[in-house]
Amino acid sequence: MALDGIVMANLAAEMTDRLEGGKIAKIAQPEKDELLFTVKNQKNTWRLLISASASLPLVYFTESNKQSPLTAPNFCMLLRKHIGNGRIIKISQPELERILCMEIEHLDELGDKRTKKLIIEIMGKHSNIIFCNEDDLILDSIKHISAQVSSVREVLPGRTYFIPKTTEKRNPLTITQEEFQEVIGSTAAPIQKALYLKLTGFSPVMGHELCHLASIDGDRFANELTEVEMIHLYRMFSLMTEDIKQGNFTPNIIYRNEEPVEFSALPLTCYEGDGYHAVSFESISSLLETYYASKNTITRIRQKSVDLRKIVQTALERNYKKYDLQSKQLKDTEKRDKFKIYGELLNTYGYELTGGEKTLTCFNYYTNEDITIPLDDQLSAKENAQKYFDKYNKLKRTFEAVTAQLKETRREIDHLESVSASLDIALKEEDLVQIKEELMEYGYIKHRRAGDKKPKIMSKPFHYISTDGFHIYVGKNNYQNEELTFKVASGNDWWFHAKGIPGSHVIVKAEGKELPDRVFEEAGALAAYYSKGRDNDKVEVDYIQKKNLKKVTGAAPGFVIYHTNYSMVAEPKLTLKECQ
Repeated sequence: MALDGIVMANLAAEMTDRLEGGKIAKIAQPEKDELLFTVKNQKNTWRLLISASASLPLVYFTESNKQSPLTAPNFCMLLRKHIGNGRIIKISQPELERILCMEIEHLDELGDKRTKKLIIEIMGKHSNIIFCNEDDLILDSIKHISAQVSSVREVLPGRTYFIPKTTEKRNPLTITQEEFQEVIGSTAAPIQKALYLKLTGFSPVMGHELCHLASIDGDRFANELTEVEMIHLYRMFSLMTEDIKQGNFTPNIIYRNEEPVEFSALPLTCYEGDGYHAVSFESISSLLETYYASKNTITRIRQKSVDLRKIVQTALERNYKKYDLQSKQLKDTEKRDKFKIYGELLNTYGYELTGGEKTLTCFNYYTNEDITIPLDDQLSAKENAQKYFDKYNKLKRTFEAVTAQLKETRREIDHLESVSASLDIALKEEDLVQIKEELMEYGYIKHRRAGDKKPKIMSKPFHYISTDGFHIYVGKNNYQNEELTFKVASGNDWWFHAKGIPGSHVIVKAEGKELPDRVFEEAGALAAYYSKGRDNDKVEVDYIQKKNLKKVTGAAPGFVIYHTNYSMVAEPKLTLKECQ
């Protein structure tokens, strides 16, 4: 999600606490739309990153530094000239807008005290950093917006700064109950949408959260709510805004299993079940840094794996088409036995033919019924029989060949689908190395040139410890599945795998002990989660002791056969924390 006004309020409170009264020690502009302030306040030194990037606008405190260009951009030079040693005297947020205003006191050329304003607008692609004097006259901005670009507002040196009012929204921190009921209650839109359409600083997720707190269906139209429902909604709303006014923030990230899906400065109770869990943070800055670092990691891995996914998907589509064609060919051979019977019956009853007949009706001793056999009137009974035997033999050869081909195509599809599943669970770049090696080994990627070094394998299986203290290992790819099952696991260890779909091998080290039921449930949940059935509500999981597994001769790594297995239904979720 983008930063909403409530997150910005949390940031404003955090910046006030850390920066007010502090002296600006350094100003850098690492990127064309990004500033990095170093501020010293009492015994602390803070780094504040401000990004007006259209794709990822952000404001947060960070401990990391960034390399600056050798020649500072003009905007950075202007800031250094005016506020390079300035003191931050006030930080404010107008009307819960996604805007922060830093007021900075400095000495001008004559040694007189002056005040400048650095206005940070975090508004998606319209984000900007604007530098003004005390009279709101724009001195410069990190992005220049002319009338040709925006008909709403120009952001250019010499223009007066103002906040554009593109829609009529109310300030949630000052709106009265009567105004709330009138504005929201008269909106012909779903209630959760009406909240963020009519109130500044509210995002869709906070509209959803407020409806959840009030136990009101967010898809109901706002103008259809009863008076009692509106009063109750306002009561929940006032509790929420009171927390904002008092600075009672609870920065938290909502994860779905291991992936961050949402963040907020207030608790989000609307995410419940289905693998969702909240992680709280001490500061909104650490939340933002963690959230976007996690998001970037996942995005980067997906981008890095694009080429591998394309190779796998192309090969899969080709094999799906081949499988369909071979299945059709196999179906066409189903009539082969009929031709064999025709030939045998012609050899038995052909003496009845005198020549020139187009059919022969005779007794079929296989079914004890009469049968009519089509004939070529230019051929004798013996020649017609041989013609049918030739058709039978040809279809029989086709059946045998296509059956073998179909089996091989199915094996290749299973292999590629398992590789696709491995790509889905890859979390680090090193996890992709083994997958690429496997694709290279099986000819989907060209082999490396002579002299090229084989990459070092750094990826390791997932490692968990069950609630009862048993070690559980999960393969990230086919090579790791093979190694876990046939090298790491001993005879009495337990093996888990999603039934009938691609997925990871899960090994529980029994250490000669009998496993409690809870271990089976936790291992089954892992096997379901690390499979192609991850997004299903339930997944059937097979489990068996390792001694009852056999490797498939000539198959790709990680493929096994077994018979006397047990089965369970598991919910795909992570209930255990990975060991580092």
